Amino acid sequence: MAGLLTAKLAIARGAGALSRLRGSGATSLPGRVLMQLEPSAIATLGGRLAEGSALISATNGKTTTAAMAAGILAGEGVELVHNPAGANMAGGVATALLDAASGGERIAGKLGLFEVDELWLARVAEELQPRAILLGNLFRDQLDRYGELEAIADSWREVLLASDAQAILNADDPLLADLGRERAGVVYFGVQDDSLALPGLAHAADAKHCRNCGAPYVFDAVYLGHLGRYHCPSCGRGRPEPDVRATDVRLQGVRSAAFTLTTSEGSAEVTLALPGLYNVYNALAAAALTSSLGVPLARIVAGLQGTRPAFGRAETVTLSTPRGPRELRILLVKNPAGANEVLRTLTLEDGSHDLLGILNDQIADGRDVSWIWDADFELLAGRIANVVCSGNRAADLAARLKYAGVEEERIRVVPELPAALAAAAEQGERGRPLFALPTYTAMLALRELLASRGEVAGRWS
Repeated sequence: MAGLLTAKLAIARGAGALSRLRGSGATSLPGRVLMQLEPSAIATLGGRLAEGSALISATNGKTTTAAMAAGILAGEGVELVHNPAGANMAGGVATALLDAASGGERIAGKLGLFEVDELWLARVAEELQPRAILLGNLFRDQLDRYGELEAIADSWREVLLASDAQAILNADDPLLADLGRERAGVVYFGVQDDSLALPGLAHAADAKHCRNCGAPYVFDAVYLGHLGRYHCPSCGRGRPEPDVRATDVRLQGVRSAAFTLTTSEGSAEVTLALPGLYNVYNALAAAALTSSLGVPLARIVAGLQGTRPAFGRAETVTLSTPRGPRELRILLVKNPAGANEVLRTLTLEDGSHDLLGILNDQIADGRDVSWIWDADFELLAGRIANVVCSGNRAADLAARLKYAGVEEERIRVVPELPAALAAAAEQGERGRPLFALPTYTAMLALRELLASRGEVAGRWS
């Protein structure tokens, strides 16, 4: 039987090698081939991890949170099996395990750290029987694929009820906080800094009603989307007190953020080389997970401060243009909550902005792009100097920006990405950065284009 599994691993590796020869990243295909040959591959290989596994899922921030946690754990000397490229369905998890089973069936690693797609969490958790499950947030995203948030929340509730894993949940997300009320020993994380509070819930906020009694929540402070401090005036349920929290948060434009991190060990200052409140939440999530795994506070801080942007997430690239080098910053946008935080971050930057907006409606983006009308482009409209709209739904994005108040003469529609990048890079003032706001598949296409130009090392770097 062992020899048969070894043969199946070899076949799957061969499929991956062939895929790479054809120019693919081969981050999921080898695992999918392996699962066809050996349906229990994830359970079999994952069962050989001496320290078990930890799973991370969320609508926004999975890849960055996993990268932060991986940096912290690697700094602690933990030998990881990880899926850093963001291939987060079962095939990506299987590929990571396959890659770690180098030369045979023995796993070269002790702890599995896996980012997992929202809809795949139940299956992966059933197979891996993880020691920890981190749930970061639930926002409306890809409704044509995921359905309503309540359906995912119900699925995640069943995962937690069926598992004895340590649950790490975002106290500021009412949907997630409720998932922990039937369990003991939940680790909650959250922000406690009302200087960040927004005037009120955005019209696109997703969790407005108590899951227990159906009454509308009262939000005492709104930090991001529907994340904040809240209580139900009818049944009395409210935000749990966070065990891991951020206070004195300082958002420093598109380059960094800083805050005071508090865990059961004490408090320490953290400066992230990543922007926005959304990355403070990602850092809190990673800190809560690694703290629950026994990593000391000093190592957590060092790991967070050493984190650099995951590909396409606040990544900086130097473009070659006829006018000389130009800084390009890539800020992924894929749903209203994420887009609003990117726009909010850009408002912290001085002056006017040159943008490259790339809107696709591929399966991985969600076919329905009506979400752009729930993103508050009005926040930035008066400060957009030039914007090039690209992607296969470029015209939709241009229309949205026009209705947001961007003057029509400042908007160009260039559907083909190479021409759009060239046009965007050549307009605007010298020395002013260019901000690219792509959806998920658009981000991958942009990085492939930049790699072909020699401006990044490769799609998965």
